[in-house]
Amino acid sequence: MAPSARVLSFGSAGALVVAGAICATLIGGSTGDALAIALITLGLGAALLLIFLEVGLSEERDLARDEERRRQRSSDGQRRLRPRRWPRRPG
Repeated sequence: MAPSARVLSFGSAGALVVAGAICATLIGGSTGDALAIALITLGLGAALLLIFLEVGLSEERDLARDEERRRQRSSDGQRRLRPRRWPRRPG
């Protein structure tokens, strides 16, 4: 995710939370409470989902970087380690 898109998405989630807090203070009664609960829940839920997305994307980048290193090592002619086997039973 591009840095500008990241800032925009987290900013919009934060704006929902702020809008919910403003609704709670300015609009009275159960309407204000319902709007506040809905907006704050949407904002915090969006922020949580974006955090999970960031974690997943960073893991994907790490896996891709590790795979590239493995490819470079195998193409450089370095010896691959073979898996160790148990010795055969005499028979």
